[in-house]
Amino acid sequence: MAVDILLGLQWGDEGKGKIVDVLAPTYDIVARFQGGPNAGHTLEFEGTKHVLHQIPSGIFHPHIQNIIGNGVVLDPIVFKIEMQKLTDRGVDAAQNLFISKKAALILPSHKVLDRVSEEALGSGKIGSTLKGIGPTYQDKIGRVGLRVGDILAPDFKDRYNKLLTRHRKMVEFYGQTLDISEQEQAFFDAVDYLRTLKLADTEYLINHALSNGKRVLAEGAQGSLLDVDFGTYPFVTSSTTMVAGACTGLGVAPKYIGEVYGIFKAYCTRVGSGPFPTELNNEVGEEIRKAGREFGATTGRPRRCGWVDLPTLKYSIMLNGVTQLNMMKADVLTDFDTIKVCTHYKLPSGEITDQVPHSLDEELEPVYEELAGWRVDLNKIDNIEDLPVAFTDYLAFVEKHLQVPITIVSVGPDRKSTLKREGVAI
Repeated sequence: MAVDILLGLQWGDEGKGKIVDVLAPTYDIVARFQGGPNAGHTLEFEGTKHVLHQIPSGIFHPHIQNIIGNGVVLDPIVFKIEMQKLTDRGVDAAQNLFISKKAALILPSHKVLDRVSEEALGSGKIGSTLKGIGPTYQDKIGRVGLRVGDILAPDFKDRYNKLLTRHRKMVEFYGQTLDISEQEQAFFDAVDYLRTLKLADTEYLINHALSNGKRVLAEGAQGSLLDVDFGTYPFVTSSTTMVAGACTGLGVAPKYIGEVYGIFKAYCTRVGSGPFPTELNNEVGEEIRKAGREFGATTGRPRRCGWVDLPTLKYSIMLNGVTQLNMMKADVLTDFDTIKVCTHYKLPSGEITDQVPHSLDEELEPVYEELAGWRVDLNKIDNIEDLPVAFTDYLAFVEKHLQVPITIVSVGPDRKSTLKREGVAI
């Protein structure tokens, strides 16, 4: 069997958690392959909203094994709280959850490092969520970090103190003092809790499952345009958010990759700093923000909003080998008489292109085409055949440019507000 991959094609917050939840019942395993508590995957069903940060979105289905892969950076404190919330809601998450021994550990000192380094950047700050993600990946690449498997070692405390000494010197470099006295006990309590769970060499677990005909869905965090190599550098995350990240973040060979589900919004959003060609710093952008409740699931920060950007979507599709598209939050655009779609960029030289330049920091001018709005509340539609003509025209327009079928359309936050398009031709 193959590993199907689900990932975001924009700057994150596309609605990946909901689609994982919708698709999960047909899979045996759901696995997270990168990112950490900076992710916020929102699922809504039976009138209740659930936000997952580190735990895979298949956790609400008792027959599914959920894996936190080696490419994830795990904050034990946040993880313990997240698990307790699931327990309070009657979900026995520990039963079917496996955590890679090779996943990197986020220490309280990583979060301090994140804050002081971001402060030092001043007006050029990255827009970090301050969850310690970047410093943890830096330690991983620098070969000095701690991993989940280390908590089983008899000298774990010594290893921890050695890394803490390193972090203390780094914080002092920024002219500040490292004080984590309030968080340290919570960290070690959470580590004790981690020791009671199923810690495993999950690369063997996944490959064994594949050899036995099991279906695996790999779940990405953030979005393709935040990829450390191909995103809007330096305003990116610290991991590989694309399909390649599933191979390295789970221990899966490329030959096992099957379907690639690309998730995108009917418009565009971004949190934090960085270029955003179609951003709307006006009442239209504010209207989209309010209608879409565009505030970070992890940070609560208001998201920047704009029209959909086809050049960046085509770029993400190309790099990921996307086979199916899922359009999210189409209902948010219901109240607009006209919808704009960015199809190309006009470069400072006057050249028109649909390719993403080396740096989106250039003064690019989006080239728009205008389409008719639909003025119909899509959230009330539960049959794909009942979608208004103007909206199906919008879908057809996007598909024609992207050359990949849109197989799922989300018209509301609830699990049931998900319409499947069978036999789509482009």
